[in-house]
Amino acid sequence: MTEEDFKNGQVLLIDKPLEWTSFQVVNKLRWHIKQKFGLKKIKVGHAGTLDPLASGLLIICTGKFTKKINEYQGQEKEYTGTFFLGATTPSYDLETEVNHTFPISHISETLIYSTTKKFIGQIRQKPPIFSALKKDGKRLYELAREGKTTEIKEREITISEFEITNISLPEVSFRVVCSKGTYIRSLAFDFGKALNSGAYLKALRRTRIGEFKVEDGIKIDEFIANL
Repeated sequence: MTEEDFKNGQVLLIDKPLEWTSFQVVNKLRWHIKQKFGLKKIKVGHAGTLDPLASGLLIICTGKFTKKINEYQGQEKEYTGTFFLGATTPSYDLETEVNHTFPISHISETLIYSTTKKFIGQIRQKPPIFSALKKDGKRLYELAREGKTTEIKEREITISEFEITNISLPEVSFRVVCSKGTYIRSLAFDFGKALNSGAYLKALRRTRIGEFKVEDGIKIDEFIANL
């Protein structure tokens, strides 16, 4: 692609690796595009944050296409992943240590399958305290790391599909199709609670955003090598 291609606008489908933040991916690609064409600046942005401990599809927009970011952010998303039952963490995932444990001896496959039905459709969900949402100009995760408690309001989200793909207690694998604003970490926490136990998100991969699929994406190194 040429300098003009990037300035006029490109949609890049990146398969984000674990432990990278979405902003790190944006900064890395922006730096290499600038270096390649000797640019002082070029607009590059992502269409929907993916947590560092999640992998999968990240839509990157360049140049004039950064105006389309909101459009892509609003599209339906699909995830696959694993819940760990019988414990919770403050961040609802592996970013923080386990803070409570719960029994799981009462949890059967039947209970797991029936509980998923409670989460299909329009539901109310509270975002995790460890999230990138802002309050008084600060990210919630920054406040959480400082030990400050924050009241978070519930929001309405839609889960159109929630499928259990494997049960090997204490782990449960799943596939979810959901609306913008859905936190799979919160779904893990709420799912554990609905089972009269606890749960946290052990693994997560975003497989689709609208019509864009992760299998059509490329690795960061591959993009840089082909630039």
